Amino acid sequence: MDIRGLRTLEFPKVIEMLIKKASTTMGKEWAEGLTPNNDFQMVEVAQQETKEAMDAIRLKGGISFGGVRDIRVSIKRAKIGGDLTTEQLLEVASTVYAGRKIKRFISKLTEDTSLPILLSHSEQITELGFLEDKINACINEYGEVVDSASPELRTIRQQIRMFEGRVKEKLEQILRNASYQKMLQENIVTIRNSRYVIPVKQEYRSVFGGIVHDQSASGATLFIEPEVVVQINNQLKEQLLKEEKEIERILKMLSDEVRNVADSLEINILHLGQLDFIQAKAELAKEMKAIQPKLNQNGFLNFKKARHPLIPADQVVPIDVQLGKDYRAIVITGPNTGGKTVTLKTIGLLTLMAMSGLHIPAEEGSEIAVFSSVFADIGDEQSIEQSLSTFSGHLTNIIKILNHMDKGSLILLDELGAGTDPTEGAALAIAILEKIRSINARVVATTHYSELKAYAYNSKDVMNASVEFDVQTLRPTYRLLIGVPGRSNAFAIAKRLGLSEEIIDFAKGQISEDNLQVESMIASLEVNKKTAELERLEAEKLRIEVEELRLKLDKQVERLEEERMKLLQKAKHDAEEIVKKARREADEVISELRKMAKEEQAGIKEHRLIEMKKRLEETIPEVKKSKMIKTNKNQIIEPGDEVKVQSFGQKGIVVEKIDENEYLVQIGILKMKVNKSDLVLITEKSKESKEVVMTGIKRNTDFVKPELDLRGSTVEDAIMEIDRYLDEAFIAGYGQVSIIHGKGTGALRTGIQDFLRKHPHVKQTRMGQFGEGGSGVTVVELK
Repeated sequence: MDIRGLRTLEFPKVIEMLIKKASTTMGKEWAEGLTPNNDFQMVEVAQQETKEAMDAIRLKGGISFGGVRDIRVSIKRAKIGGDLTTEQLLEVASTVYAGRKIKRFISKLTEDTSLPILLSHSEQITELGFLEDKINACINEYGEVVDSASPELRTIRQQIRMFEGRVKEKLEQILRNASYQKMLQENIVTIRNSRYVIPVKQEYRSVFGGIVHDQSASGATLFIEPEVVVQINNQLKEQLLKEEKEIERILKMLSDEVRNVADSLEINILHLGQLDFIQAKAELAKEMKAIQPKLNQNGFLNFKKARHPLIPADQVVPIDVQLGKDYRAIVITGPNTGGKTVTLKTIGLLTLMAMSGLHIPAEEGSEIAVFSSVFADIGDEQSIEQSLSTFSGHLTNIIKILNHMDKGSLILLDELGAGTDPTEGAALAIAILEKIRSINARVVATTHYSELKAYAYNSKDVMNASVEFDVQTLRPTYRLLIGVPGRSNAFAIAKRLGLSEEIIDFAKGQISEDNLQVESMIASLEVNKKTAELERLEAEKLRIEVEELRLKLDKQVERLEEERMKLLQKAKHDAEEIVKKARREADEVISELRKMAKEEQAGIKEHRLIEMKKRLEETIPEVKKSKMIKTNKNQIIEPGDEVKVQSFGQKGIVVEKIDENEYLVQIGILKMKVNKSDLVLITEKSKESKEVVMTGIKRNTDFVKPELDLRGSTVEDAIMEIDRYLDEAFIAGYGQVSIIHGKGTGALRTGIQDFLRKHPHVKQTRMGQFGEGGSGVTVVELK
């Protein structure tokens, strides 16, 4: 990949952003070394690993790399036979622990989500729990080797504490002795040269004997090890030396353990660094609100609302660009400061990011080609050292591009042909574009030359484009207009800035009529494109609203259909229960008759009993299917007409005519599609009635009364009647009904109210109030 082009397109700045997202030294190194790749399969893998890390962040907040340390120096030191310090060993233990946590985190995460790349890295991490345990058993969190590291160390430190105690005891006796108080500079025990001493005034040096280890700056105080503790201090020093040697032995043993698994630790560090780097890519994508682009090998670009990642989100203007399918070259014309260079850099930088495995700041559906190379000549490239002009600097770079490009290249050229005579510069620019076109490479070029507008218009695979400019505000909008060449807007800008009409008219007279007509045509194209874009956006908005409404209605119809089926199933179940109950009663009656016959020794014949059972069975209620009435094929049914749906035996109101053979009919609160052959016209509503029905104001409550009179019924009969009635009232859409049961003994009322409390259609009940029938009526509020 062209290194100069990477700098020109500001790719290193994206890398700097990526490095900041990495948590470990290894991850930052991977990020720093990231470069675009032209191998399609490798780019696919790199994009997929970024997506997997995005999924991990979305599901569980991402991987925590806390505790991972760069232990590569420690591993190298151990491999060549060196001993590690306690701090280095603790870093090894911390990294081993963090690696084990990360391995288990990814393993658990992949139980429900497919993350094959992250899983493959985690599977390479070796759990070295034994090494972590050994280090932590010997070294505490402060980097100190603990007594329990070895039996020898424990014994030595016990001896050290014993000798320290004896020394301190001897010295404290001296300090407490009244006769020595005036000889001491301070009443304390201190340490010099790893030996316990006391501060003695200089003139009393001979009183204590022993060894002088230090003196104050003034010489007035001597730090003396009294003769009485010299022997004990010597024994203490011996134990301290033994402690030092035992600690060295323990650290060597732990370093050997690290040496034994050095290769595994190196592999762990490698994959932990790669995982950190992958997550850094995902964190950067999250910050940029970036998406995974589609990839192709056909040289096709399709950016949807693409944003330059280095421009603040509140200032960047998204652009839509297509290149490589209907046309292989884009020529962007227009005035300076209009955003042409930003457009070039956006195309180039997003392409480089995608080829590096980074997600791009654009909308879903954006597509990017994996190019063999990306070349860019952007900005002022003059070289003072080489004494080259701006034109020479550009041309030198373009020559290098032409010498190295191939059909798989993407070439970005800014201000092509600028810096020389306009006529020659335009001709040279056209010749360069023709050379690039001849090998089928993709190219985007910006220019001031009007000749290139005509060149793009007359070439079948070259597209004109411009960056929109608002003449009213004298500012660019930075919106890219594909298919519309740019205008200079010089006259309009001059007029807005106050240049006199006389001068402007004279200037216009110096321009050919053809050029004026072209400028007028371009202005018309811009207006038409704006209008078409606004209409497209409005149509898209309406399409989305219609789609949402359709989905909402489909869900409502589905819910009502489910409710209807539940009601039908319940009705069927209730009917079967009634039949079973009637048959049980019949069997009980016959059993009683037989019993009576035996007791009374009456001569009741068996055929009489059978006859009585048959009579009882005839009383069993059965659900009769409605007889299908032959419909008049020529009957005219319109919305608002009252009809009978033969398959359900119910009356309803026609709400909508779907087509010649299908209608939408409302039965109670239910709406359903019914074939015309299943409908029988009952009454044709007036125009006013139809309008009421169509607006949904009138409810179909004509067929069910708002009260049910059960006076004189048994509790069992009343319950059967109430169950049927509530179903009908619910379908009819009543919110409240009344059950008349009378006062009497209260048994019927109690039985009815117990049943109502358990009924699925009942929300709550209450006794009738004054004027509603009092305690002789139960008012039922339906759900």
